[in-house]
Amino acid sequence: MKIPESELIINADGSAFHIHMKPEQLADNVIVFGDPDRVKMFKPLFESIEAEGQSREFAFATGFYHGKRVTALSHGIGCDNIDIVMTELDALANIDFKTREVKPEHRTLTIVRIGTCGAIQPEIPIGSFILSHISVGCDGLMNWYEGRDSIALLDFEEAFKKFTHWDRHLPDPYFVRGSEKLIELFKDCTVKGMTVSASGFYGPQGRVVRQGLAMPNMLEDFERFEYKGYKITNFEMEGSALAGMCRKLGHEGITVCCAIAHRYLKDANTDYKARVSELVKLVLDKLTA
Repeated sequence: MKIPESELIINADGSAFHIHMKPEQLADNVIVFGDPDRVKMFKPLFESIEAEGQSREFAFATGFYHGKRVTALSHGIGCDNIDIVMTELDALANIDFKTREVKPEHRTLTIVRIGTCGAIQPEIPIGSFILSHISVGCDGLMNWYEGRDSIALLDFEEAFKKFTHWDRHLPDPYFVRGSEKLIELFKDCTVKGMTVSASGFYGPQGRVVRQGLAMPNMLEDFERFEYKGYKITNFEMEGSALAGMCRKLGHEGITVCCAIAHRYLKDANTDYKARVSELVKLVLDKLTA
């Protein structure tokens, strides 16, 4: 079936509409992150760069690291941006941009998101690398897609909603497991995480500035929630959409975050770039080993 131009917009130069990347510029190993300036961390590490570009918050560079091809791509802030980036990455991999038809053979991408986060549990120190074994989507994105229950941990959802007295006006949360392959790859150098992806930085993460919260005890409830040996470890803003879209589209995907704040201890480290650079190097080394 030919995909209409209105549903998948392709630029005049043959690139995907938002991320301005062409199919031949995409590597099988993809590292994504929020800040477009973070591409600058990757470029000096690449042995060579074959393609790069930027449109708005979407900046990318594809090059070689330890002789293996890697794409580094920024996605901006929020799960809505992940919807854009994941759909266009999958299209670059699995849709023929000339015929607008799905390719007969599925191409699987390996996608690791590097982010920053706020830790919740008291035993997790600032600077920890937290791997999202399970992502908790409080953003509602996957609820818009057919078959979201097929990729969700429904028993976790029900236990969570009951424990937190989930407000009826909020989107139904969804729990998605990260790639088993990538969990195994990174388990020896990360903290096992169950990560909440929030739809905002302030109220949706329990911060009070001038407005009260729909769930005033949210932080305390999130910290105390435990199910099947998992506790909620951290907040960030994109991992659930990445995990959900990867599961739905048949890609290996996971998020690993550097904890730069501690919500339980009311502490933060604004001088975190060196530690994030260590995480960038770690992810590159692991993916290309």
